[in-house]
Amino acid sequence: MIQYEETVKFLFSQLPVYQKVGQAAVKKDLTNIIALTSFLGDPHEAYPSVHIAGTNGKGTTAHLIAAILQEQGYRVGLYTSPHYIDFRERIKINGQYITKQFVCSFVDRIRTQLPEVQPSFFEFSVAMAFDYFKQEEVEIAVIETGLGGRLDSTNIVHPLISVITNISLDHQSMLGDTEYAIAYEKAGIIKRKVPLVVGKYQPCCDQVFLKKAGALKAPVSFASLHWSADIQDSNVSIYSQQREELYELDIPNSIPFLYENIITTLESIHILKDLGCRISRKYIVSGIQNFTKISNYIGRWMILRKDPLVIADSAHNEESLKEVASYLSDHVGGSVFLILGFVKDKDVKRLLSLFNQENHFYLTKPGVIRGLPVDDLFDIARQLGLKAKTYPSVNVALKAVLRETKPHDLVFVGGSSFIVADVLKTFQLNFE
Repeated sequence: MIQYEETVKFLFSQLPVYQKVGQAAVKKDLTNIIALTSFLGDPHEAYPSVHIAGTNGKGTTAHLIAAILQEQGYRVGLYTSPHYIDFRERIKINGQYITKQFVCSFVDRIRTQLPEVQPSFFEFSVAMAFDYFKQEEVEIAVIETGLGGRLDSTNIVHPLISVITNISLDHQSMLGDTEYAIAYEKAGIIKRKVPLVVGKYQPCCDQVFLKKAGALKAPVSFASLHWSADIQDSNVSIYSQQREELYELDIPNSIPFLYENIITTLESIHILKDLGCRISRKYIVSGIQNFTKISNYIGRWMILRKDPLVIADSAHNEESLKEVASYLSDHVGGSVFLILGFVKDKDVKRLLSLFNQENHFYLTKPGVIRGLPVDDLFDIARQLGLKAKTYPSVNVALKAVLRETKPHDLVFVGGSSFIVADVLKTFQLNFE
């Protein structure tokens, strides 16, 4: 659809995009999103929502919750970011991308507001999602924040529940250089008398959430204190003594970060049930076990090929890459090859040092302005004594890896969502 391609080009050329230019694209208040949604008739007030923030896992948790609600029979809107190949990945209803026709018509309808409001790309996409969900009469929307929470464009919703998955160091230049400071920004999504689920109990942050929630009379639940997981290969038992609930799950592909997110999801779903939402046990189980297909979840721990096993994952900060490195260190039967690229604002030396020195490092640069030049990345790898080679693109690096690997080897592709996007394009996934 030529009109759609031209419309998306217009958005990228006219609106500042954080993923490409960084902090310059981030607005420090909610003025723009309020102006846009006011022009649209405040569409976000037309349906109930679940609002999710956190450093890691918020996208996965959003997809898990959406899948369960969808399995139950609800018409579910889902807003997440960033996208990998197609802008429409950000906005879905029951796993289906927003239509190209709506994207085009929305841009035509709101184009007159752009010179006056001058929104960022993210603000514009949030407004589009809210309006689309209203026009398509969703019964509930699951909304993931972009950065932070307090000043995030999604933070104009008044949800049924607020969810904060966890806190770790990421985007320090905008959110603060301590976990306490970052927790303060995430706590900005807490609303008066709206239940708050915190996925991971962390002593460094708990008082931030308890103080803010207490002031707003919002009940707080720390999911990791109520639920525990026992993992035996693909069989996962998750139990809550407080709720007297036991879930036996069959999850064939062991995703390193998944179980913490399932625990956060289960606590969130049970609080929604406490609020009167109709959600049966069998749909909780089927929603979790099949969430990748149900909610059209991509970009995290995607198995792109076997023999050798090729996995792509968008983990890009220390906490999430630690989990990846731990998984890779357990690989037996072959060598581990890493295709990695990063953006400039990361502590790359610290991130590279997480991985086993015996791994084979194939270094490249994400194809965006913020991408760290591959020569700079190679210098850091050399300082760490890593066995590294450089390549001009992910595509070239992947071809080189596949020439040199054996069937029992493992290839990991990541370091940045842009690197994952590049490898997905290489594997020519179908996004129609």
